[in-house]
Amino acid sequence: MPEIIVQRSARRTKTVSAHFSGDAVVLAVPQRATRAQIAHWSATLVPKVVAKRRAAESSSARRATDTVLEEMAARLSRTHLEGRAVPTSITWSTRQHTRWGSCTPTTGTIRISRRLAEAPEWVLETVVLHELVHLLEAHHNERFWSLARRHPRAGDAARFLDGVAWADAHPAGGPGAA
Repeated sequence: MPEIIVQRSARRTKTVSAHFSGDAVVLAVPQRATRAQIAHWSATLVPKVVAKRRAAESSSARRATDTVLEEMAARLSRTHLEGRAVPTSITWSTRQHTRWGSCTPTTGTIRISRRLAEAPEWVLETVVLHELVHLLEAHHNERFWSLARRHPRAGDAARFLDGVAWADAHPAGGPGAA
């Protein structure tokens, strides 16, 4: 069980929440919470938060295999590209810090940033599809974009990734952050 940090708040009157902060669980409680109430919330809320994190880590670990990427690429190629884009390999990359993915059309290899292993499925799918399209059209021209936008959530994924990129570039929260 992780360390539990009890955070009392005068602004909190009824609600209680628990979340991870690093490796510890922060239990946010009302200022007037009794020891018995805190013990109860620790026994009920903390295991739920821990279980949720373990499930997310397990899911992420399952998704973070090259086999999962290969299966996803094959499915996306069939669904959106009539099966025409067939990579020679598709693998996770820990060396891509500013790109979400890359493709070498001459060799048919695709690399996907490991940073996307915990992204929503539709975001990962959109990046994989983008790289698959490079196997058919190397440049970002009109034909490329007409194929890449076939994913139903392509626009949402672009906005999501723009937000992540902005947050990476402004780690303190940017102008006006508290």
